[in-house]
Amino acid sequence: MKALTIFFLFFSFAQAQNKIFSEAALEEQFLSENNVEISFSEILQQYKGKTIFIDIWASWCKDCIVGMPKVQKLREENPEVVFLFLSLDKETESWKHGIEKYGVVGENYFIPVGWKGDFCSSIDLDWIPRYMIVNPEGEISLYKAIETNDENLLKALK
Repeated sequence: MKALTIFFLFFSFAQAQNKIFSEAALEEQFLSENNVEISFSEILQQYKGKTIFIDIWASWCKDCIVGMPKVQKLREENPEVVFLFLSLDKETESWKHGIEKYGVVGENYFIPVGWKGDFCSSIDLDWIPRYMIVNPEGEISLYKAIETNDENLLKALK
């Protein structure tokens, strides 16, 4: 019984930690489509009070490309939601070409430091595409989904 209690306490604590982004993640610098550096915190501030759908992707990622039309369908079905696309491409040229080639409509940013930066490590990124939802209060309401039909993702969008 004691082990079960400890397990539930640990699980509850781990879940609570995933409600906000770390300071290091918020301070990480991304690049806008206009080649302007901007912190992740500044990006989130732009959409304060709105639900934000985050799609972490790359133009070389087959699963990301297969999922993109489904993400765009979700965008059309949820016009009040901000769709934020964060690219892990190795070069900005590949990222910008991918936006055009795959019709990535939404707010697009490039993560210059890639997988090894504070943002990706703080969200335990282990696979892309990775979908997250930030609620209007700025809290992470969905920490991890890798499929657009994930039941928790669809609930978090409502």
